[in-house]
Amino acid sequence: MREGARTRPLTPGPRRPGDGAVPGTRPGTPHTGGTGGGAVVPPPPGGRGGRGRKALKWTAVVVSAAVLAGAGAGYVYYEHLNGNLDKDRLNLGDNRLDRAEANEFGQTPLNILLLGSDSRASKENQKLGGAKKDAGRKPLADVQMLLHVSPDRSNASVVSIPRDTRVKIPKCTDPDDGTVYPETDDTINSSLQHGGPGCTVAAWEELTGIPVDHFMMIDFAGVVSMADAVGGVPVCVDANVEDSDSGLRLTEGDHTIRGEQALQWLRTRHGFEDGSDIGRTHGQHMYLNAMIRQLKSGTKLTDPGKLTSLAEAATEALTVDEGLGSVKKLYDLGEQLQKIPTDRITMTTMPWQQDPQNPGAHVIPTADAEKLFSMIRSDTPLDGRGKKGKKEKGSTRPEDAPAARDGIAVTVLNGTGTVAQAPVPGRAAAVAGLLTADGFTQAAADATPKSQADTTVSYPSADLEADAKLVAEALGVPESAVRKSSAVQSVTVVVGADWREGRTYPEKPAAGQDDKAPDSASALNAADDGACMKVNPRYSW
Repeated sequence: MREGARTRPLTPGPRRPGDGAVPGTRPGTPHTGGTGGGAVVPPPPGGRGGRGRKALKWTAVVVSAAVLAGAGAGYVYYEHLNGNLDKDRLNLGDNRLDRAEANEFGQTPLNILLLGSDSRASKENQKLGGAKKDAGRKPLADVQMLLHVSPDRSNASVVSIPRDTRVKIPKCTDPDDGTVYPETDDTINSSLQHGGPGCTVAAWEELTGIPVDHFMMIDFAGVVSMADAVGGVPVCVDANVEDSDSGLRLTEGDHTIRGEQALQWLRTRHGFEDGSDIGRTHGQHMYLNAMIRQLKSGTKLTDPGKLTSLAEAATEALTVDEGLGSVKKLYDLGEQLQKIPTDRITMTTMPWQQDPQNPGAHVIPTADAEKLFSMIRSDTPLDGRGKKGKKEKGSTRPEDAPAARDGIAVTVLNGTGTVAQAPVPGRAAAVAGLLTADGFTQAAADATPKSQADTTVSYPSADLEADAKLVAEALGVPESAVRKSSAVQSVTVVVGADWREGRTYPEKPAAGQDDKAPDSASALNAADDGACMKVNPRYSW
């Protein structure tokens, strides 16, 4: 098993000094990314700050995918590159969520967890990360980002979670030695120590309700090699900055960082914004966006030597799940990612607040976090540019004229199980009974096991849209949960984990009710080349 992770191809443009406190904002824009002052109170300049030596390493996922798409020309080289990849199990929990349902065109979204480990297992990682005493310690997943790609590949969203977020880590079993790690409440970065990246995947599914399709992980050395391979990444700081903990030292203005300096940028916490992990996350977003713009512009992919170097660096840097465990699969993924316009990629941070059990050290999600997760589950673009008011075409009867209730065939399935909770016995039959009592005499429970966060009502063709909406109305399920899907044959209700009990669907804020990410998510568009990191005044010189 290797430790490390990266994401997909992103590219930057030069930044201008003095641009806002949060990446993507102009000077004077207030920081809305959370309700607290930071996950950890920063030490004074020159202090060590213990965990500050842990890094954020993750530019390779995107890079490797898109880059391999360009580098995969020579199959003489193919087996060599395949041999570079390390592979691991996708999910180490006892349960997992169902994959997202296909839309009306048979398309499904992609959810890829991007991880950066702080492993000191190799001499190179010890040299880059310091703390040789940690060489034998299991690595932590100090960088965690979920990349969501829409079913039609028209847009993508990225959600970062602060490493010190306290979550429920489900029971996980290490596939290498059979060690069973019991369920626990702990910081999400420690999940990697419970058997590997597959336990971090299980923790994400439990926290967010979003099914994870793949993961990609990179370590310190991988970040350095990837930054060198792409020829450096443009960044900007609005003042001179020096963080002795990460080693970063830059003058005010624009810079192209590479090698170890790129690692320093991604690891810097104290030098940015309020000195917390939140500021560090924003710096990561700026870096990743810059790399996206670079790679999509093609400026780094014209030299065959550089292309080969990039492919070599990408495959050596990565640990991936078995579903991505070949150059061909990474190539295919890169092809899909390349279709996404840069201005439709949105970076966000999970809205958070101080953990009342350990304020100043840990954070927990806010209500806005659930809204953000719900938008991704429902495939609502975080940039506010989703399709609105779309009407079905081709219905054989007007939308306002559904069939009589006793003429509508309805299948009800039990999806109340989660990663950490067993399904509620008989739940599908109970909801089918509610429909039958309300006149839907053809409603029937189906024993096929399901597991999903949200209750949904699906229909296969336009002529059944009105019927599906009538079923949803009868149950009190919001119209936003009604969708056309090629995966069903009739009007189908899946009772999700959000409705485990009761006769009435619980009221909750509509997913994506504002049609964009909440302000507290500090959204940054990948096409914004004018963002500049705000430097923490205590670390300026």
